Amino acid sequence: MDTRTSHTTGDPRTEGLGTGPGKDPAHAGTSGRGSAATGGDHVPGTPRAFHFIGIGGAGMSVVAELLADRGLPVSGSDTAASPVVAPLRGLGITVHVGHDPANVPPEAIVVVSSAIRDSNVELAAARARGQQVIHRSQALALAAAGMRFVAVAGAHGKTTTSAMLALALQGVGMDPSAAIGGVIPELGTGAHLGSGDVFVAEADESDGSFLNYTPSIELVTNVEPDHLDHYRTREAFEQVFVEFVERLVPGGLLVCCAEDQGAARLAAAARLQGHRVLTYGRPEKCGSRPDVGVEDVVEGPQGSTARLTLGGVRADLVLEVPGWQNVVNAAGAWTVGVELGGDPAAMAAALAHFRGAERRFQLRGEVGGRRVFDDYAHHPTEVAAALAEARVVAGQGPVTVVFQPHLFSRTKAFAERFARALSAADAVVVTDIYAAREDPVPGIDSSLITRHLPGSHLVPDMHEAARVGARLTGPGGVLVTMGAGSITHTAADVVEEWRREETRG
Repeated sequence: MDTRTSHTTGDPRTEGLGTGPGKDPAHAGTSGRGSAATGGDHVPGTPRAFHFIGIGGAGMSVVAELLADRGLPVSGSDTAASPVVAPLRGLGITVHVGHDPANVPPEAIVVVSSAIRDSNVELAAARARGQQVIHRSQALALAAAGMRFVAVAGAHGKTTTSAMLALALQGVGMDPSAAIGGVIPELGTGAHLGSGDVFVAEADESDGSFLNYTPSIELVTNVEPDHLDHYRTREAFEQVFVEFVERLVPGGLLVCCAEDQGAARLAAAARLQGHRVLTYGRPEKCGSRPDVGVEDVVEGPQGSTARLTLGGVRADLVLEVPGWQNVVNAAGAWTVGVELGGDPAAMAAALAHFRGAERRFQLRGEVGGRRVFDDYAHHPTEVAAALAEARVVAGQGPVTVVFQPHLFSRTKAFAERFARALSAADAVVVTDIYAAREDPVPGIDSSLITRHLPGSHLVPDMHEAARVGARLTGPGGVLVTMGAGSITHTAADVVEEWRREETRG
């Protein structure tokens, strides 16, 4: 199968920024972060240095790792010493805790994400010195120079799907490079610089920065509106995916999940424009027969099985992770792997070794038959999927969720839908909103959700919320700490509360 190489040339150790997929990252992107400055006191022919502001972020740390693996001088800073700091320092990356203009090497290209505000002291100092400032996606494009670039996008499922793909490709001997916004336990990281010619990247649609890539293959898990703080309307959100498809290299492939109406519309429109397209999904959940059928799905608490078909090709899928959504995600990864030249049966067998990604329904503790899982779900559709998975795992036991809403804008936009999704649990505890990049909005708080959910518990402090959730979880139950923010740090509170109960008898 002919999947063309991305238009990437040059060596990012010594070249300027014209080396990334597609357009010159110095001028590309939608975040408004690009700068045409030449980058300080760089001496031609020497390795370019990079400084990451907010290096502890999941998307930032993996790109920093990849550039360091390529032999580039890398430094960074963040507001706190997160768990990724020690591994980054172990790679020889200088990491400062706290932001200070003195942290920024004057010769470095400065890398930011959309979460970094213009008022950041390091960013302001770099701009005042005329240093080049690029978006994280542009730095990732440099790390992927010259490879077959696979971009996995979608409002939900892209971390799991890209992790499945990277692990399966490694299992069939392709040794891909990868940049994924979650830790793959088998690799111990979300970043890997492989020896093969394939680069798998989780492509972030939240700010449109995935338009900085020119992929050989695009895998779109869904096009369900999110990030409306940035896009404002459903139409604008869907339009950016249309533009994303136009970034494919000539002869490239679009792979879409046909179970999602938005992705199905995108696939149909792309076909009309002459693009190569493959769809996948459970036929009974699709509007028309997908190219890759996902059939005979059997779910169980320890995993799932299914049969995958593509034309005359058939493969049996056996997963060690539960939930129909993981079966569908695996089908997308399998489709891309086969397109890249992987043997269909070998790809399916390699997917059997996938045991989940960090914070994707991750088991965090067990006491006396009760288990606590942590999940990154922060959109109503993700919440519903995670709780469906919890219900399968719990069997006859009760399900409790401790949910931390993420962003004021998302809470306002989806409050009623969050309530409906959370109602699938037997007990619901909701904490204060995790603000992330936003400032508080008067009148917008977590009660917007709980007022639509009779019997739920509004507990502002997340640690107390976790303890309340623990007490509400009966014998044999499953508790899920859920959200994209700091709620991940509360699993220990749940375990401690359960142990305390056991001690009291």
